[in-house]
Amino acid sequence: MMKKMIPALLLAVCLAGTAAADSISFSGTVQSSRTETVYAPIGGMVEAVPVQFGDEVTADTVIAKVRTTKVYAAEDGTVTAVYGQPGDDAETVAARYGALVYIEGPYTLMVSTTTSKAYEEKENFIVHPGETVYVVSRSQNSTKGKGIITTVEGSSYTVLLTEGNFLMGDSVNICRSPKYSLTSSLGRGNISRVSPTAVTGTGSIVSFAVQPGDTVQRGQLLFETVEGGFDGLVMTGTEIKAGTDGVISSLSVSQGTDVAKGSPMAEIYPKDAVQVTAEVTESDLKELSVGQKVKVELDWNENLGVSYEGTVEKISAVGTVGEESTTYTVCVSFKPDEHTRYNMTALVSTLDGSLADDEEKDPAEEEEELQEPEEGTEGTAEGKARSAEETENGDEEKPERGERSPRSGTREETPAE
Repeated sequence: MMKKMIPALLLAVCLAGTAAADSISFSGTVQSSRTETVYAPIGGMVEAVPVQFGDEVTADTVIAKVRTTKVYAAEDGTVTAVYGQPGDDAETVAARYGALVYIEGPYTLMVSTTTSKAYEEKENFIVHPGETVYVVSRSQNSTKGKGIITTVEGSSYTVLLTEGNFLMGDSVNICRSPKYSLTSSLGRGNISRVSPTAVTGTGSIVSFAVQPGDTVQRGQLLFETVEGGFDGLVMTGTEIKAGTDGVISSLSVSQGTDVAKGSPMAEIYPKDAVQVTAEVTESDLKELSVGQKVKVELDWNENLGVSYEGTVEKISAVGTVGEESTTYTVCVSFKPDEHTRYNMTALVSTLDGSLADDEEKDPAEEEEELQEPEEGTEGTAEGKARSAEETENGDEEKPERGERSPRSGTREETPAE
């Protein structure tokens, strides 16, 4: 039995030596297999950039915040109407409804007139913006009130009524004297409606701060807009988010810069795209194939015995010709841990094929392989020994003189003495 096992053991040792010689190692750099670009969904001035190069981010991390245009009330009053909704184009809404917000002031009646009907005194033909005047109805009820001259253009002027229970269409005299004297008359006209203040904006609506019926004061926020438009008129906010888990590899914006809709703002290395990129000489390519399992070690913790299982994902089809040899780019994917950083140096080693085979073999199968089968032993040491035994046996059974030889079929004659 021992004689039979010796040749097989020698063969196994030789194969193991060959497999060990075929194992190779090469250095590479931890990189990303792809890059995700974050584009600005809206335009405007960047108000804040809360991240920086190299930061780890999640899909919901805010990359930048765009400053909005805030529109405020120009006067005290009551909001009578609000048109549009977040995401709408402000100018389109204003073209349809005349404004985004309408505000009615505390005074709703006015008189538009001229000095052409003023009493013929020199001073009565000159009026001043901001001047207080006194208004009296020309009808039988003689309703009285007060007003302020708001605009003057040549001989024409407008009076905003601040007191008095007048009706639309009433004919009134406008006097400079609080006694409503005829000699102080500055003209006459009819009572009309003050148009509500129409508030418009540009860009896309981000939000409204008021609703119909609200009482507002001068300087109070009404709504906010941003430059450009939202996709599908859906307001996505002024915060621009990463959109994927990973690491910030570059930033194209800073606080105070203007961005246009669709412009690149940042690039991210995705968390699931970590790989080792290495240059391998053409002489070593025969030991590598796509899909092959390899071992990855990082230089910084190599003394700790930490390694990662990797997979050869790509071998470049075109090499780089150097002075001494041609190299090919090999990409190896692996699952990183919290200690892995981009641009770290890594060592990639192919696995010993013979060791992998031994782990998969059943012990009973191993023993069978070490024992040579009874058949097919020609040319081996055991086969030669068996042939020798058969030859010896054949000589012992050699036929006597004068008997018929089974090989020749002829009788063998005994030579005469």
